[in-house]
Amino acid sequence: MGRRSLHTAEELRELIISASTELIQEAGLSGLSAREIARRINYSPGTLYNSFENLDDLVLTIEGRLLDRLIEALAAVPAGGDPRERVHALASCYLAFAARNPKLWNLLFEHHVPVAQGVPDSYQQKFEALMAIIEDALRPLAGARGDDDIKRSARVLWAGVHGISSLSAADKLSIIAADDAGALMDDLVRNYLNGFEAARSQAGS
Repeated sequence: MGRRSLHTAEELRELIISASTELIQEAGLSGLSAREIARRINYSPGTLYNSFENLDDLVLTIEGRLLDRLIEALAAVPAGGDPRERVHALASCYLAFAARNPKLWNLLFEHHVPVAQGVPDSYQQKFEALMAIIEDALRPLAGARGDDDIKRSARVLWAGVHGISSLSAADKLSIIAADDAGALMDDLVRNYLNGFEAARSQAGS
């Protein structure tokens, strides 16, 4: 048991996050428990609660890191060139990210935070950072449309991209369509941008 003294509070926190992430990748959210996490890191179950308020707090931390990685991947998509191609590239990047992390990705939907606990402000800020990337991509196609319109349009487009990505990650896309996820994503983005630009033209006429 001497090795326990070698871990600082921050190191122990990272051990818990790492073990929990592995458990979710192996068996999904249903495989996560304080007892199993403790077994993996060779500590008592109560140790978990020295680092996190509860399992929801731990899962939100894992989700937050997943969102950070997604934002980093999307931010790496080149911003120059054809604006429409950039939107397509962002959607493809989103789909590929979900496919690489299917069980972690589905965690974003399986996990429900109790109403009394609420979602931390930091979590909401990550979502806003994600939306800002989509808003920035749509802005060159928006013409005279205002920021509120662009924000709403970014969220509508994101909902569609997110839906296809999540169905694909859960291996349920074949239930509703014969086409693969990439073809459906291209169709969604192309048709949405056609409508988005048509509305811009009408507003300017």
